Amino acid sequence: MTSRTANLVTAAGLVSLLAAVTLTAPRWARLLTRPVGGGDEESAEGAAETGPAKEEEAAGEVERKINVKLFFQAADRPGLVIEERPVAFSTDLSRQLRGVVEELVRGSKIGLGPTLSPETRVLDVFVTPRGVAYVDLSKEVVAGHPGGSEAERMTVYSVVDSLTASFPGVKRVQILVEDKPAETLAGHIDLTRPLLPDMTVLAASELKGTE
Repeated sequence: MTSRTANLVTAAGLVSLLAAVTLTAPRWARLLTRPVGGGDEESAEGAAETGPAKEEEAAGEVERKINVKLFFQAADRPGLVIEERPVAFSTDLSRQLRGVVEELVRGSKIGLGPTLSPETRVLDVFVTPRGVAYVDLSKEVVAGHPGGSEAERMTVYSVVDSLTASFPGVKRVQILVEDKPAETLAGHIDLTRPLLPDMTVLAASELKGTE
């Protein structure tokens, strides 16, 4: 074989090799850049599994509830009766207390009597570091009140006892009306100062059970 022939054969081989590399380059590029450990399919599966899990976890946080004690008027005898009820949980104590008072306004779910007018609005609730809760109610709490010393006592202590019994951090409660300290709701109980809980307002059988 002459040197010229050898050069032609070498050139033809190089051309063939270049053509092969060119044709297979995309395939090699895909293999070299493919993610390790399962690629796109596994990533997609992982995302599909993680997405619902996070959504379920978030839903669980939103739906978290706690049980509280609400004091309503007994249906068949004088005094208040405790109705336990789940309410939405909040890490903000003031917001949590507001939700409890709003449940009192909504009334009993087991046939007990109301202690607050259903038109009453909870304007604000805040708690001091010393455990005094201030509950600001709208004027309807006065306008819609039936009057009388016993009815007033039930109204006041349904609020005070519901908050102090459900939250040990709350020691006293003061009721405000339209952002101002109220003297009374119906002329009998002094509301110008924070009040301690009073379990003597419980109905006779309820009081015996509590003791």
